[in-house]
Amino acid sequence: MATVLSVSGSPSPTSRTSRLLRHLGARLAAQGHEVVPLDVRTIPAEALLGADFRHPAIVEATELFARADGIVVGTPVYKAAYSGALKALLDLLPQYALAGKTVLPLATGGTAAHVLAIDYALRPVLSSMGAGHIVQGWFTLDRDLTTHEDGSLTVAPGASEALAQVLDQFAAALGRTPLLAAAG
Repeated sequence: MATVLSVSGSPSPTSRTSRLLRHLGARLAAQGHEVVPLDVRTIPAEALLGADFRHPAIVEATELFARADGIVVGTPVYKAAYSGALKALLDLLPQYALAGKTVLPLATGGTAAHVLAIDYALRPVLSSMGAGHIVQGWFTLDRDLTTHEDGSLTVAPGASEALAQVLDQFAAALGRTPLLAAAG
């Protein structure tokens, strides 16, 4: 099966976005995929904001992207765009870090007014990084995600069904994406 890098762009340690990614990662793992979590918030700020390409945490993140067959990118939406933490990381990756990769973009937010953030903010960046195939993403309202003290997450039925569908499309696309030659 495939190796999937699950990237949370949330700056919060109690993030609904991160918990959603872990929830979906468990489903992918149950299908036989290896899921590797990466919380951007754990990368030192001085490495991200100082654009320190040689910082060990940036080198490690770059290697995780290179080894992955597929990438699930999750972000909270702030002011109609993906998080600044995610932007800082994506800016430090090689230009074609997503070449030949299957990518699933996900976003969470408080209002449906931000639903287009995936298509108008995140998808163009992922595409410019050479993603082999970007499957249809999904925006989940915060009110559809209930966090529990034990760290678990409950997803409202309608949102759960939609997320299962996009996750299954992502899983089906893994391994079918032709490798793209990285321009360089």
